[in-house]
Amino acid sequence: MPNNYLINQNTNLKRMSKTIKSEIKFLVELDENRVPEKLSWTAQDGGVQQEEAKAIMLSIWDSKVQETLRIDLWTKDMPVDEMKLFFHQTLVAMADTFQRATADEKMADTMKDFCDYFAEKLELKK
Repeated sequence: MPNNYLINQNTNLKRMSKTIKSEIKFLVELDENRVPEKLSWTAQDGGVQQEEAKAIMLSIWDSKVQETLRIDLWTKDMPVDEMKLFFHQTLVAMADTFQRATADEKMADTMKDFCDYFAEKLELKK
């Protein structure tokens, strides 16, 4: 009887544990030269439906080859001043994410110092 109980418990656990999936989609409209004209993204779980974007930077870690794969796209009408802000804000976000992911305060502070330097040299902060 106890073995039966364990089998039933394991079966019930398998039935109760469902994988939850979430999907993020990017739509890229290209001109005849394959240059992005329009970018949009959808993340239904986040309440985002075909929201327009001017730039996307996506990094994907491939642990098999220990390498980062990247997709960097921006529309041909992305203004340079907005691109500079986009880069600065992305660098700041990366420093914050690095700190949360590694708990390495010293390096995160160094990264933030660079972000301040970057903003100063591009005259982004007023």
